[in-house]
Amino acid sequence: MARYIAQFMKGVLGENGHEAEICQCSVEIEASNKAHAAELAKIKFCEAAKLKNWRLHADRVHVTDAEFTS
Repeated sequence: MARYIAQFMKGVLGENGHEAEICQCSVEIEASNKAHAAELAKIKFCEAAKLKNWRLHADRVHVTDAEFTS
């Protein structure tokens, strides 16, 4: 199993009129692939935020490989 970082991103409009993407939550997940990691992260995010649907707080999920420092 590989480790992944899933970030839940939300597009917001700033005071200056420009759109920015804000990270609502970051979750570290162990899964067999990125797609599976995204699904597990959605479940974990919903449980932590007590939500039925993760899209209430985010627009997208960005999954990357976890980096290990030595």
